[in-house]
Amino acid sequence: MTDFKKMAVPGVQKLNPYIPGKPISELERELGIQNIIKLASNENPLGPSPLAMQAIKAEMSELALYPDGNGFELKKALAEKHGIDMSCITLGNGSNDVLVLLAEAFLSPEHNAIYSQYSFAVYPIAIQAVGAQHQMIDATSWDDEMPLGCDLPAMKAAINEQTRLIFIANPNNPTGSFLGQDELLAFIKSVPQDVIVVLDEAYLEYSSVEERVDGSLWLNEFENLVITRTFSKAYGLAGFRVGYCLSNPDIANVLNRIRQPFNVNSLALAAATAAIKDDEFLAKSMAVNAKGMKLLAASCDRLGLRFVPSKGNFLLVDFAQDAMPIYQQMLELGVITRPVANYGLPNCLRITIGSEEEMQRMTTVLEQVCG
Repeated sequence: MTDFKKMAVPGVQKLNPYIPGKPISELERELGIQNIIKLASNENPLGPSPLAMQAIKAEMSELALYPDGNGFELKKALAEKHGIDMSCITLGNGSNDVLVLLAEAFLSPEHNAIYSQYSFAVYPIAIQAVGAQHQMIDATSWDDEMPLGCDLPAMKAAINEQTRLIFIANPNNPTGSFLGQDELLAFIKSVPQDVIVVLDEAYLEYSSVEERVDGSLWLNEFENLVITRTFSKAYGLAGFRVGYCLSNPDIANVLNRIRQPFNVNSLALAAATAAIKDDEFLAKSMAVNAKGMKLLAASCDRLGLRFVPSKGNFLLVDFAQDAMPIYQQMLELGVITRPVANYGLPNCLRITIGSEEEMQRMTTVLEQVCG
């Protein structure tokens, strides 16, 4: 029998397939319970914005036609929002897609890329799939001012002549840790111009306006800076898979040479174009998240559970023991959370912030299991 795994390129041979969580309907059948709530995937509990829903309905009659391969209307809306030229934008099937494009475009087996411990799992996958070397830099400790975050001095020290990309998520998933403006800006200034710094800002909208560090404002200053964003989180369009990156036009030109021409579908383009203009919905999403975060953090404090202060729409909670039995108990009580042992955090669960009703139920279950 042919061993097709051995036929794959070396980097791919070493990868493990992504194992998604089970659908709610299947879990309800398996466990014999109803009304399970899912707080595992950092989705917006409000769903899509009303403006996005209207745009989706209007687009339905055009589904026999291919989508606009250039995404003109969405690029136009993004260019207006960020105050940049459309030539600086690359669209993706989620921001995941543009992260992979960056690795495919700029990495080879002769190069390496740097990322932090406890950061988005796609970084090492994208790096390894193209056969490049990956350097994982140890995160800061639990006792640090910002626990389990990027150690920027260590990242700077790891740069060598073979380094092409540095991935930094701010805020970071799955920890929720966050880098301040001064330290992040100083780091980018210190990076050689031939090393591309990728700021993954998938959760940017969840940080308060006062604390928010918007890397897109620095694009004119740094030609080696790339910003990635998504509509999957705050904009409630996770099911449509639409994201983008902002960069100088030369980097965007390279990425668009390998980007698939129809990588964002018609409904996603229409929904995202409308959603980016729905400031009222975005403000409501932020308010719901802030209220739910406060409720969950207070419950953890009462139970003596430490957690990383989060600037995302989730909380990483440390149970000081193997978290899988706790995960299972919560599941049997109708609440799905996310184990993160695959990130090297076997004692932790990542808990998404849901609606007020969902968070009331979540904290009740948490106190029932851990109280």
